[in-house]
Amino acid sequence: MIIENTGLNGMQSDLAHLDDSAEQLGFVRWQWEYYRATYDLKLVDQTTNSEYFLRINTRAVEGKLESAHAILAIEAVYIGRATFPHGMEYESPVPQPIMSIANQKLEQLKQLLA
Repeated sequence: MIIENTGLNGMQSDLAHLDDSAEQLGFVRWQWEYYRATYDLKLVDQTTNSEYFLRINTRAVEGKLESAHAILAIEAVYIGRATFPHGMEYESPVPQPIMSIANQKLEQLKQLLA
């Protein structure tokens, strides 16, 4: 599910600052290539032990990810449930406690990047 109205879409940051800010909140830069990076935060529903991933897609608008000075723009924010063995399912509803944590983390990231 794409999370709308986060205030993050279009925000820009240099790679070093984005990495540091995201890491403070528990995000990990998993997927990356020269012009694109994805930051993931694992959230676990304690009642069902289901795993959800809050994912932030970014794209380099200046430079390449080889440089800490590259400027990245946030393109989309979405959340999905992990499926066995390595998939993500984005259509099923996300429990409210998970969405609350996700929204809180997104707000904290927005504050760190402002």
